[in-house]
Amino acid sequence: MTSPSPTVQRVLHHRLLWPVVTLVLLLALNAAFNPTFLHVEWRDGHLYGSLVDILNRAAPLVLVALGMTLVIATRGIDISVGAVVAIAAALAAALIGGSLVVKDGAAADVSRFPMWLAIAAALGAALACGLWNGLLVARIGMQPIIATLILMVAGRGIAQLITEGQIITVYYTPYFFIGGGYLLGLPFALFIAAAVFALLYLAVTRSALGLFIQSIGINPAAARLAGVKARRLTVGVYMLCAFCAGLAGLIISSNVKSADGNNAGQLLELDAILAVTLGGTSLTGGRFSLLGSVIGALIIQTLTYAIYSLGVPPEINLVVKAVVVFAVMLLQSPEFRAEMRRLVFRPAAAGGAQ
Repeated sequence: MTSPSPTVQRVLHHRLLWPVVTLVLLLALNAAFNPTFLHVEWRDGHLYGSLVDILNRAAPLVLVALGMTLVIATRGIDISVGAVVAIAAALAAALIGGSLVVKDGAAADVSRFPMWLAIAAALGAALACGLWNGLLVARIGMQPIIATLILMVAGRGIAQLITEGQIITVYYTPYFFIGGGYLLGLPFALFIAAAVFALLYLAVTRSALGLFIQSIGINPAAARLAGVKARRLTVGVYMLCAFCAGLAGLIISSNVKSADGNNAGQLLELDAILAVTLGGTSLTGGRFSLLGSVIGALIIQTLTYAIYSLGVPPEINLVVKAVVVFAVMLLQSPEFRAEMRRLVFRPAAAGGAQ
C-alpha cells in the first residue's frame, strides 16, 4: 500500500483537523434530525435561519475565547472573565437605563447618560479588571488561577453592588443594536467578533507579538533574558482578555435588554477554556491558535443547539457536552493516536508474521 502524499499527510497531521471534523459532524447531526437546519432565508431585511442563530449566539463566546487564547499561551489562565462580563453589562445597563417619552406627539428614547459614555465606562472597567489580574500575576508573582479567582468571586459582588441585587432592564432602543441589530443582513455581533479576530490575527502573524507570546509561554525566564518585556506583555494580555469579556458583556446585555449581576456570564469562563483547548492551544503555554479557538467556540455553540433541538433532558445535557469534549480531546492527543495505531496495527503485523 502506497503512503499518502505529503499534502495529505500535512492535512492529516494538522492540529485543526479534528476540531473541523467535529464541527462538520455536529452540523450534519443537526441537519439529519432537523430538515430545515441548513435553510437560510431573507426575512425582515436580514438573513434568518439556524446557522445564523448559532453564529449570533456564539459571538460572545468567540470574543472571550480569543482573549483567553493569548492568556493561556503565556502559561496563564483567567477564570474571572464571567465576572468581568457581569460587571461590564451591569455598568452599561445602570448608566443607560433609558425610558420612552413622548415629545410633540412622537416617541423618543431617552437614556440617563449618553450611550457612548456608558460603553466607554463599561469597557474601561473591564480594562481595569484586566490590569488588576495582570499586576497580580506579573508583578506580585501570584499564581494565575489564584489571582483571577479573587476577581471571579469579588467581581460578582461588584456587579451585584452596581445592580443593587436586582435585574436592571434597559429601555433604550439604540443600545439593542449591539447584540440584536443587523448590518448587511448579518447580526452586528458577528462584525464585532470578526473585527477583534482580524486585528488579533494580524497582530500575532504580521508582527513579533505572536513570537513574544509564544516565548513567554515556553520559557518566561529565557524570554526576559532575550530582551522580551515579559511582565508588560503579560499585563497587556490580561487586559486584552478582560476587554474582550467586556465586549461580550455589552453584546449579552444588549441582546437580553437587561443586566443580571448574579447570572450574567455564569460559567462562561469554563466554555471559553474548553473552546481554546478544543482549538488546539496548549494549556502548558507556547503553542496557540486563534482560528482554532473560534472553531472551538462554534463547536460548543453547535453542540448546545443540538442538545436542545434534539430534546435531550436538561439534567444530562452537561454530561453529553462533557463526553463530546472528552472524545475530541482524546483524538487531538498525539499520544492517544499513537497508542491506537499501535493497538490496531500490532495484531495485523503479528498475523502477517505467522
